[in-house]
Amino acid sequence: MNDEFFMREALSLARAAECLGEVPVGAVVVRDGEIIGRGFNSPIGEQDPTAHAEIAALRDAARRLGNYRLPGCELFVTLEPCAMCAGALLQARISRLVYGARDAKTGVHGSVVDLFAVPRLNHHTRVVGGVLAVECGRVLSAFFAERRGASGDQTCISEFPLPGRLST
Repeated sequence: MNDEFFMREALSLARAAECLGEVPVGAVVVRDGEIIGRGFNSPIGEQDPTAHAEIAALRDAARRLGNYRLPGCELFVTLEPCAMCAGALLQARISRLVYGARDAKTGVHGSVVDLFAVPRLNHHTRVVGGVLAVECGRVLSAFFAERRGASGDQTCISEFPLPGRLST
């Protein structure tokens, strides 16, 4: 299994978030080639501003391992992390981060700032960006196009009616 395999798993979780009306971002935590944590964006449904995909995946992995530190683990996420999620990755001691699309508005691996390059921090996570970037970006672009009223894939709406929306 390689980076693309695990990013495709994260993409499947992003699509689950989209079906629930959330911004489609998904994440998995991997240790020794095995997925030990999964998460997707759910701040709307959870009414929790910290309910980002990375945080959910870290919590899932930490519960599974019985430890808030996750050394030797990798996190795969479909979108460049924000400052909150980058901080959580560093606190968890994630050894390697792999992300798909860049986030020009809130990304902290160089899009806005590069928190992972701050030498004074006591932990450093290796970062690989751009894995399946086009596919990850398309999922997000389609979601926001649909939100703006442009034509978009409506298949999830019929499967998972959202409050205030009728099934088609």
